[in-house]
Amino acid sequence: MNREKFAFDKTNFILLAVGMAVVILGFLLMTGPSSSPTHFEPDIFSVRRIKVAPLVCLLGFVSIIYAVVRKPKNRKDS
Repeated sequence: MNREKFAFDKTNFILLAVGMAVVILGFLLMTGPSSSPTHFEPDIFSVRRIKVAPLVCLLGFVSIIYAVVRKPKNRKDS
């Protein structure tokens, strides 16, 4: 099968996987205890959940976009 017809190469797939892992990490950083009607949890306003996790997700999405837009280098094996 001719590899020049594929839109992605190995590097694109690696960058895509890394970007997805970073997005998942960002969403995991957003998790934590929740407040209930009888108990207020002040951790919902922590820096980790309000600032760090969305920034990590944004970086993951930007890296996914870069992995999709990146043009693979053409190799001539002749």
